[in-house]
Amino acid sequence: MIDWVQAHQNWMWWLVVVSAFTFVVSLLAVPWLLVRIPPRYFMSTKHDHPWGDKHPVVHVLLLIAKNLLGVVLIALGALMLLLPGQGILTILAGLVLLDFPGKHRVLLWTVSRPAVLKSINWLRNRAKREPLVVPAGVQ
Repeated sequence: MIDWVQAHQNWMWWLVVVSAFTFVVSLLAVPWLLVRIPPRYFMSTKHDHPWGDKHPVVHVLLLIAKNLLGVVLIALGALMLLLPGQGILTILAGLVLLDFPGKHRVLLWTVSRPAVLKSINWLRNRAKREPLVVPAGVQ
């Protein structure tokens, strides 16, 4: 094993750099994103985009950018499951940004897990935001 690490020393340094970068980004970006979710977001399945009234080209470009950011956050979150960082919360933030069929059901199931909801509401409390409200009895 040590021989393999020594033979791939450049890859190991890159892994350390990527790990440190994703850790710092997750510490800054994930809480920032999670406190911006409206408190009653999960009580409804109908959500309008804040830029829905923009020019159609601008609307599509913003939608593409939002979804790309969501994919990047999910990928970084998956890496953070193995590397230092807030993997689950980063994946959750990425899911919030993505648009896909069944999104609301997946997010609601994920957020309704007691440990996840407690972590999110702890972050929201520190930012002086109302806690997220989820419907009772989510399976």
